[in-house]
Amino acid sequence: MRLRRTIALAATAVAAATGILTGPAPAQAVAAVNLASTIALNNCSASLVRYPNSISSDRALMLTNGHCYEGGFLAAGQVLQNRTSTRSGTLLNAAGTALGRVRADRLLYATMTGTDVTLYRLTSTYATLQSSYGATALTIADSRPADGSAVAIPSGYWKRTWNCKIDGFVGGLREDRWSWHDSIRYDPACDTISGTSGSPIVDTASGQVVGINNTGNEDGGMCTLNNPCEVADDGTTTAFPGQSYGQQTYWFTTCVTADRTIDLTKSGCLLTKPAA
Repeated sequence: MRLRRTIALAATAVAAATGILTGPAPAQAVAAVNLASTIALNNCSASLVRYPNSISSDRALMLTNGHCYEGGFLAAGQVLQNRTSTRSGTLLNAAGTALGRVRADRLLYATMTGTDVTLYRLTSTYATLQSSYGATALTIADSRPADGSAVAIPSGYWKRTWNCKIDGFVGGLREDRWSWHDSIRYDPACDTISGTSGSPIVDTASGQVVGINNTGNEDGGMCTLNNPCEVADDGTTTAFPGQSYGQQTYWFTTCVTADRTIDLTKSGCLLTKPAA
């Protein structure tokens, strides 16, 4: 998982702090994706996000990976909901300059099973962050992304953006004791690195968040920590050294109610439910 070896890679950050890995230019991009609304955590990346039906007076949301949870890696099958939190991070502007600290008061949802996400509620509203910093949250798309679409992965931790494309979806992805479903596979040139965990996957045509970056096969290992493998329907496993992956985020919108709360009992909700 992509929070590993961030200390060893710290020297790379100095050289790459203002760099951007470029790929094919998106034909229909609404605007170049930059570091605006990304958040630097102490060990991961995160982003300031909103649901499609969020309003300005709502408490703002911060999205990162489940394996970036401040309490450490979650057990297989574990789901956390509605827990107090004091997780904080540094909100960045488009150039990667710090705007100020944002702090959570509640963990709304976290899991490393089925998907790999943590969603926090911040102490500030969207209106407050807009007024104080000019920050506008990224919208979580309400549908799955298209195969072959151009995406950008801005990392608040590294202050660097990767421009990539979606190269299909993986029905089963396994890393050590965790399994994920319908994962996003990037094109082979999309070489995200440790520390990019939790970065939003932004569709360059819409500017909306379609996923969250979470892992890559670093050493060619088969289904081991930091070496995810793809699992076929018949159970056959295949590892692709250097291949990186993300998890879809429209699942949140299948569970959000009209008053913008997460209801795991809602019909059609795709987020992983706690074990009985």
